[in-house]
Amino acid sequence: MKMVVVGEPPVEITAFLARRRALGQDLFDEVWEGDYHVVPVPHPWHAYVHNTLAELLGPAARAAGLVGTTQFNLGESDDYRVPDSGYHRGVPNEVFIPTAAIVVEVLSPHDETWEKFGFFARHGVEEICVVDPQGRQIRWFVLAGAQYEEIGASPLLGVTVADLADRVDWPG
Repeated sequence: MKMVVVGEPPVEITAFLARRRALGQDLFDEVWEGDYHVVPVPHPWHAYVHNTLAELLGPAARAAGLVGTTQFNLGESDDYRVPDSGYHRGVPNEVFIPTAAIVVEVLSPHDETWEKFGFFARHGVEEICVVDPQGRQIRWFVLAGAQYEEIGASPLLGVTVADLADRVDWPG
């Protein structure tokens, strides 16, 4: 479901967003070119698969000189996305990070992962790892010009999609 509020939001929506913020439920919310996207907390298998993948990618990332993070704000304060995790050249020390070497997106039902690709390309993200827990599939994309091409391995990490998919302890 999508909802668009034109103009100033009603008091009820402002109160709803304030309550989400107070309860910490806005962790995954994003701002797309000034439009606020309310994103639900993901399913528990999302975190489980994400954690497993982080354990598998961590050693290769460190060997490549990359630093891993969990969710972070990629972009600027009025236009940002929140990938599930990322790998960076150096420790990020700002609230809004301009780019990442790799972003990881774990699919959830009805999420906007695929719509983020253009934004990631404009911000120079070199590689995207998309994980589908329901399909038990990992897909890897590399930036080629202004768009992404799907490939079977990470040039930055030297890991293959097939090896990763075999090593993930998929739920269910």
